[in-house]
Amino acid sequence: MDVILLQKVTNLGNIGDRVNVKSGYGRNFLLPQGKATVATAENVAKFEARREELEKQAREELAAAQSRAAKLEGFKLLLSAKAGSEGKLFGSVGNPDIIDALAKQGHVVTRAEVKMGAGPIRNIGEHQVQLQLHADVLVDLPVIITAEEQA
Repeated sequence: MDVILLQKVTNLGNIGDRVNVKSGYGRNFLLPQGKATVATAENVAKFEARREELEKQAREELAAAQSRAAKLEGFKLLLSAKAGSEGKLFGSVGNPDIIDALAKQGHVVTRAEVKMGAGPIRNIGEHQVQLQLHADVLVDLPVIITAEEQA
């Protein structure tokens, strides 16, 4: 399936790139989310007419993501969770826990922006979580998990 990208897509291309993708990826992800359009002669002409508008919008989104990243620079997220005597958590700390804790601190992120490469956190201590605020903006967020005081 031949498509024209309407916004930058990680590991695929930039705005205006004409790429060939598998039909399922194009039909089920790129087209419904407005990230691409089918590369017909008519759509190519429409895209060229809107190119400046789309590039301006992309620059604004990048600037917004960079300002959010600047606010998170030097920030450490502190969480407390129930843990056993050996430092193993009862349960785990996952995306929803990190999103809620960041929201309480005034940093709004979506579930898709939180990248936990090693999966949920299951031990106390300091861990690294990546926030992908934009295709070009990655932020390493230190997450410090402490054991809750038990009464």
